[in-house]
Amino acid sequence: MSKLPLRIDLVSDVVCPWCVIGYLRLQRALADYREQFETSLHWHPFELNPQMPAEGQNLREHLAEKYGTTPQQSIDARQRLTDLGADLGFTFDYSDDMRMYNTFDAHQLLHWAHPYEKQTELSLRLFEDFFGQRKDVSNRDVLADAAQAVGLNRDEALQVLEAQAYAQEVRAQEQQIMAQGVQGVPLFIFNREYGISGAQEVETFKQQLQQIIDEQDAG
Repeated sequence: MSKLPLRIDLVSDVVCPWCVIGYLRLQRALADYREQFETSLHWHPFELNPQMPAEGQNLREHLAEKYGTTPQQSIDARQRLTDLGADLGFTFDYSDDMRMYNTFDAHQLLHWAHPYEKQTELSLRLFEDFFGQRKDVSNRDVLADAAQAVGLNRDEALQVLEAQAYAQEVRAQEQQIMAQGVQGVPLFIFNREYGISGAQEVETFKQQLQQIIDEQDAG
């Protein structure tokens, strides 16, 4: 039996903890459907903090300012994320001096990586750099190092960033996504038809995959 084509569009930001959790839960769900689907994954840009200055901002201060998060709520949320990540094989290494950064350049680099089929590897590397290594993912050397780590050309990556080669394309994508009413991430779109918002449980993703199969069989 030939596999069904499955296109998944994932709207994400590299400083969004729920985006990496959602991605890893999706992968767990897909593991049970390897024989049924031929999957292609496409990442799309969303900036949680498009106005974030170059120097960034202390993460705890940022969350308090943006969401009214109290110090205890922040501690509890970090522990919950750390536990969820550990269950999925991902390390969240939070600290009190951790900073939130601007991600526009990171999205340009991900856009550049698409034709090389390196978007997923690069996204995962940037998630790890930010949450696991507390690196400044707005720093162009950090971004170029990440590109090199997944097999892309470091010098070319730097040139892309210095020239802001994909600034217009990324801005246009972001505006189009927002125009469609997307206000938060992650957002998963299956075959440009079915959407799942948020880092849902593995079972929710499985139900969506099964629905696609059932509708194909019925059709």
